[in-house]
Amino acid sequence: MILLPAIDLKDGRCVRLRKGSFDTVHQVADSPEDTAAGFAAAGVEWVHMVDLDGARDGTRKNAALAAGVAARSGLKVELGGGMRSMADLEAADAMGVSRMVIGSAAVNDPGFAARAVERYGARIAVGIDCLDGRVRTAGWEEDSGRDGVEFAREMEEVGVKYIIYTDIAMDGMLSGPSFSQLERLAGAVSCRIVASGGVTTLEDVKKLRALGLYGAIIGKACYAGTLDLDAALAAAGPQN
Repeated sequence: MILLPAIDLKDGRCVRLRKGSFDTVHQVADSPEDTAAGFAAAGVEWVHMVDLDGARDGTRKNAALAAGVAARSGLKVELGGGMRSMADLEAADAMGVSRMVIGSAAVNDPGFAARAVERYGARIAVGIDCLDGRVRTAGWEEDSGRDGVEFAREMEEVGVKYIIYTDIAMDGMLSGPSFSQLERLAGAVSCRIVASGGVTTLEDVKKLRALGLYGAIIGKACYAGTLDLDAALAAAGPQN
């Protein structure tokens, strides 16, 4: 199972949120590139980056920071936040991003996801961010009214190969992932699923691997010290 440590960017800072609330934003590191270098030294292959400003209002304040990590860390960058047009995807591609994550735009226009997959293939992932099983958009601030699993099936039908599933209620809470929701999703689609939100302990990593998931994003646990990345990588298995 692939582990993807997370670097969330807002106003040029490395930050974390609790349950996706912008009212809880707090800085966790000084430099995205130094943070990514530490992850690379531990042996990860991927880093998950989110432009929170882009996710919320479409502004691309943090593009240069993400480009720096892609260019100099030696890691493959999975980037989300504000990917709302083909021009946004083209810009991320030009930055050296390995995988682009579409969220709100796929919910609002499934045809856009289909066009993105047609052009970029498996380099496209769709982020499905749910609260109480319903998909949220606009930086998790708006309720789309869509059921998460049903939306995942729709994305599979248009050719999406990777789904990043976040249970917002678990995000940043260090309380464990939503195993039941992830198991339900894994049973509903054949896409490669990346778990996001709440991964806290080594036991969480082992249980997610046992579910047969493709990957897991490690966020606050990396910064709070509740999960040793070396041990997590050993439990997750080969990273390529």
